[in-house]
Amino acid sequence: MVMEDIGTHVGLRGQLGQLCYRSGLLHSLQRMRSWWRRELRVLAYHRVMPLPDPASYEFDLELISATPEGFRAQMQLVKERYRPMRLGDVAAAINAGQDLPNDAVVVTFDDGYDDNYRIAFPILRELGVPATFFVSTGHIDSGRPYGYDWLVHMILLSPARRLQLPELGIDLPMPADRAARRALAGHVLNQMKETDALVQTAMTRRLEQEWNMPGDTAPPDCRPMSWEQVREMHAAGFEFGSHGVHHRMLSKLPQAEMEFEIRHSRDTLRRELGEAPRHLSYPVGGQRAYDERVMAATREAGYALACSYLPGTNPQPAANRYELFRLAVERNMGTGWFAAMLTLPRLMSYPPAHADAAKEAAAWSH
Repeated sequence: MVMEDIGTHVGLRGQLGQLCYRSGLLHSLQRMRSWWRRELRVLAYHRVMPLPDPASYEFDLELISATPEGFRAQMQLVKERYRPMRLGDVAAAINAGQDLPNDAVVVTFDDGYDDNYRIAFPILRELGVPATFFVSTGHIDSGRPYGYDWLVHMILLSPARRLQLPELGIDLPMPADRAARRALAGHVLNQMKETDALVQTAMTRRLEQEWNMPGDTAPPDCRPMSWEQVREMHAAGFEFGSHGVHHRMLSKLPQAEMEFEIRHSRDTLRRELGEAPRHLSYPVGGQRAYDERVMAATREAGYALACSYLPGTNPQPAANRYELFRLAVERNMGTGWFAAMLTLPRLMSYPPAHADAAKEAAAWSH
């Protein structure tokens, strides 16, 4: 079955993926690959929502993984051509020393935006595709917007004439153009992720006060799920895992704060759902976001698996069960590109986030 492609084909990967998809070769390539290479593919999503107008949208566009139509097409493809699994079933197979089925795919979501409930959940339930949702429990408790998204929002709307962030060594004029402000916000995010996580939080709270833009309650466009919604999804058979308490980079925290994020989020999910979560996704999830210290604390807290945001598949998931690689799904990824990424992940997936960050930082330094 070849579905109509929904999405924008951007760059060489998008064009090549579309060409391969239209040719009908991908299904044969997939069968060949599954014959000689058994590997676990873990898909990573953040938000599913209609694409907004960038000129008027006041939050981070990079968190949008797919439109509702695009997500439905992607899940139909996963259901028809692959073996969608619960992450818990993967852990059970690993613990039992059993091989995973060929073409195993796990669908995961990070953060806990309410469009996961409003849009993604009904599609997944209708199609019978399992998924694991990693949520930052503190944001569900408080209803506050996620920190990085709120920082982008403030930079887009701030009346300040200069962006002065001595914590990051940044003092730049604030562009008037919305697209330029988006680029500046992306630069700030990359720079701040090199700093201590508590400094990141303090910097964001300082800007809230200086610019009179408090993030006490999330606006509708960036609202976390509620616990009532989480419980409904869990009762319908969907898994929930930890994404920390406050969505802080765990490797950038002191030991006590890092362990609190891992353990308190576990305890909160157990309180709300009646059982402790068995899986964790490291917030941000790139090479800067977790380390051996974090993985050891995750294991000691009783988690069975943990996901990074590093790109790739997992030929032997038992060997890297506390840093499973994932394939990020982004908003400009049409069905052709998506299908090609699942078939040829090394060729068609995104490069590591740290490589993009290095290029971006170099561009701003000139």
